[in-house]
Parts: sequence; C-alpha cells; structure tokens
Amino acid sequence: MKFKEMQYERIPVEKIAEETKALIEELKDAKSFAEAEEVFLRNEALQGHVDTMSTLTAIRHSINTEDKFYDEEENYWNNASPKIQEYRQEWVKALLASPFKADFEKKYGSIMFVNAEMDLKTFSPEIIPDLQKENELVTAYEKLLASAQIPFEGKVYTLSQITPFKNDKDDARRLSAWKAEGQWYKDNQQELDRLYDELVKLRDGMGKKLGYKDFTELGYYRMKRNCYKKQDVEKFRGAVQKYLVPLAEKIYEKQAKRLGKSYPLSYADAAIEFRSGNPKPAGNPDEIVEAGKKFYDWLSPETSEFFHHMIQDELMDLLSTKGKQGGGYCTSILDYKTPFIFANFNGTQHDIEVITHEAGHAFAAYVNRNRVPAETIWPGMEACEVHSMSMEFFAEAFSEEFFGKDARKYNYSHLAGALTFIPYGTMVDHFQHIVYENPSLSPAERHAEWKKLVKIYQPWLKLDGEIPFYSEGEGWQRQHHIYSMPFYYIDYCLAQTVALEFWNKIQKDQKDAWKHYMDYTKQGGSVVFTELLKNAGMESPFEESCLRGICETAAKYLSDYDLAGIE
Repeated sequence: MKFKEMQYERIPVEKIAEETKALIEELKDAKSFAEAEEVFLRNEALQGHVDTMSTLTAIRHSINTEDKFYDEEENYWNNASPKIQEYRQEWVKALLASPFKADFEKKYGSIMFVNAEMDLKTFSPEIIPDLQKENELVTAYEKLLASAQIPFEGKVYTLSQITPFKNDKDDARRLSAWKAEGQWYKDNQQELDRLYDELVKLRDGMGKKLGYKDFTELGYYRMKRNCYKKQDVEKFRGAVQKYLVPLAEKIYEKQAKRLGKSYPLSYADAAIEFRSGNPKPAGNPDEIVEAGKKFYDWLSPETSEFFHHMIQDELMDLLSTKGKQGGGYCTSILDYKTPFIFANFNGTQHDIEVITHEAGHAFAAYVNRNRVPAETIWPGMEACEVHSMSMEFFAEAFSEEFFGKDARKYNYSHLAGALTFIPYGTMVDHFQHIVYENPSLSPAERHAEWKKLVKIYQPWLKLDGEIPFYSEGEGWQRQHHIYSMPFYYIDYCLAQTVALEFWNKIQKDQKDAWKHYMDYTKQGGSVVFTELLKNAGMESPFEESCLRGICETAAKYLSDYDLAGIE
C-alpha cells in the first residue's frame, strides 16, 4: 500500500486502556499456554495498531510541521503516550508473572523479558506529567529548528538548505554561511538554553522520583542498555582517546596542508576536505534513487526486493521543503509491515548516505518485518546503527554511479569521515554524562564543559570566537539527540566501530563480508547487541583490540590512498 493511502485515526486513550485491561485479565485467567498465547497475539495487534497511528502522525508532522491537523495530533500523542505507557507496563507485569512465562521464552526468546524488566525500571504513574512535559519541550525544540529562516546572500534558508553553502569551496562564501547559521543559533540561544535547562532538571527529577541518584541510570535503562554498563562506555571512551584522536589529528593535518590552511582549522575550513570541493552527487534526486536501485539490485536478491517495495509504495520522503523537520530517520509502520524513510536532500554527499544509511535501517526492518513480538523487529539502537553505517561501506562499490568523477574523492572522504566522527560522537556522550551527573550546572557552565571536551576530542578545531556559536564552544545545541534522546549518541560510535570492521572485511572479500552482514541482520532484535556480534563472527567494540586493529588498518589505507590529480 502506498504511504498516502494509509488511513489515520485518533484512538482515544480510554479505548486503549479498556482493551488493554481486558487483555490483562484474560492473560491472568488463561488455563493453558495456547490460551495465553492467543491473548498475547491479540495484544500485539492492539499495540501495533496504536503504534501505527502514532507513527503516521509523527511522519506526517515531520514532513510538514506547519500542518495544523497533524500538529494537533502530535500534541495528542505526546500527551497520550505516557498514559499508554502506564497500561503497557501493567501488561508487562502480568506477562512477567504468567505461569506460562517459560513457554513464551521457549517460543519467542528471552529478550522481551530482559527488556520488560528494564522497562519496569523506567516508569511510574508518578512521572506521567513529567513525561508529558518532556515530550512538549522536545517538540518545542524540534519546531524551533524547523522554523529557522537564515538570511544569506539576499535569500532565506532553512538549516538543511544552508548546509551546501557551509561546504562551498569558495573560502569567503563558506565562512559567511557558517557565520550566518551560527548567528541564527546565537539569536535563539536564550530559548535553546531554556529548553535544555528545563529538560535536564525535569529528567533529573524523574530519576530521583524513581529512586536513582540522578538521570544517568534511568537514561541507560531507557536506552535498554541490556549487555553493557557505564564502565564499558568509559573503557571505549579511553580507547577512542588513545587510538582514534591521534589518527583523526593526522587526517586533519593532511587536510590543512591540502587546503593551504594553518592548523588547527576553523570550523569552516574543517568542513571542506579538498580545495576543489567536497564530493558531490552526480545526479539529481531522481537519478540518485535510480542509482540506489541499481546498487540494491546488484547487492542481493533480498535488497533488490526491498528497494523496489520502497519505491513502488512511495515510502521515502526525501526533499527538503519549507516547514519540514530537519535531519533524517527510518521508522516502522507496523500495521503495514513496512519501513519508512524520511530525509532532507540538499545536494551534498549526505544525500547518498541517506539512500544507503537510512535504507540500511529500512532493509533490516524489512527483513525482520514478520517477527513476533514486534519489538524484536529492531534490536537495540547501537545494533540498529550497524545495519545503516555498514550499508554505506557496501555502497562504495557503486561510488561511480553515485558520485561520477568524485568517486575516488568520496571513498577517501567516507572512510576519513567515519574515523573522525567517532571522537565527536564520543564527546557528545561524555558531555551528557557530565551534564546529568551535575544537573545544577548553569547554561554558561555547560558551554564551558563542552569547550573543554572539544580540546580533548577535537584538537584540530580552533575555538577563537570567529564564527558565532560554533567557535565559542556552544555547537552542542545543534545536536538534536542531546535534547531529544539522551545517551543515544554513543550508539552511533559503537556501531561505526563495527561498520569499520565490515569495511575491513569488504577490502578482503566483499561476498564474505556480505555473508557476515546478513548473519548479523537476520537476527533482528532476537538477542542483545554483543550476542548479535558474536553470532555473526564480529568483534565487540568494547575490546580495546577492536579499535586498535581498525586504526592500524585504516591508517595504512589512507596513507597509501592515491589522491593524485585531486586538489
């Protein structure tokens, strides 16, 4: 079914409560596993339908935040979701207490019970008003960013639309674009500070209401950290500082030399890798999708079937338009057993990474679309990002289709970008640990903490105040996840590390690498992240040897890379 034909209806919270409570009583009264399973499957259908309506609202609202109908529906679901969570928790408690729990585990696996136990640690009816307020504040942040109107060269641009100018090969123009965007953030900084300050204090309060020292432990439970702890993340952080930051410094030192710039670089100069400009897609949006189709047809029968489905049923909204929420994402529409891709094409290499990155998520969801329970369609966030980031590397086989004459430039840039991203992403996570362990920090003190971390994780950047906002150590406020999904960002770093393992395998044997990828992907969310890796023959990023080995291989690859003829 085409996306535009998918019917939306608002489901009253009272109806959801009534039906869920009835199912709970039926589960408690079940006399056999067959009876209990029948109730379980009806609950799956109910919750899937509720999620579908909420998801359709979220997608259509993000496509046009100025649509009054879906703006109202988004507000409805923001207020309804914490109440729905309460009823679902009651269902979870009944399922955990069921005399047929062992039967459920035998047929459906133990992961849903592992996650259910964690879910119980994240919620109490006492925090429903706080969760509603949290949703309200995050929505306000998203709407603020979506409303951006940035004057530049006599025209006005959104945050997404100004991005190509921030990568322009003309030094003066590029710097002006960075300053224009930075000034918009500065002009709105008071509101950005207020929103985040309220979010931090609100989340800290929720953590304490649930019996935790602060929000950090609650944040880990909310992210379903079911196979590693804060100490493991700290160990990973240490390896990033030890192996990746020095390698990233060398990458940027070479970049400065290519550009004829002094080191460390300004934010504007760090944004352009080559004097002739960053790699650009060879085609328009339709041609990019067509190249994507060729790639997925070549890669495997499974990817070919998947991508044709996405095109035929119009399950990708790719163009940047006025009022559209920034960024990109993939989600599942459960009633229709299909993924959906949202993006903002802007004429940069990011457009290709959407067709590969978000499609990597979507492919994994498509492969696992029939899994029961539905929560096992997707694994944890860190595991999901492996699907997407690794797919980007498989797509390098079609660099010439996507980038034409810039293909060689892109392959270098893509690997270098993956390596230099991990220090940044780790810094985002480190910052959030500092913030939530010190919730009384003022906005100015938070900016100061970020500035300290930039010197540790991104020593190649100048903090000289030349560019408003960014070079003043305030750039964290543009990072959506810090506001909307605390502690999510380390997932990208862990996943990028595994994706680099796949890159390494691709250099040796593409078909063998794809076999490992499918072994990983076909598991869906049936087991925890570290087991998914083990079952697919991949190394855990929490082992120091993992990052050390990747850095050694990548350093040699980049050192030997032929950039002859590329300015």
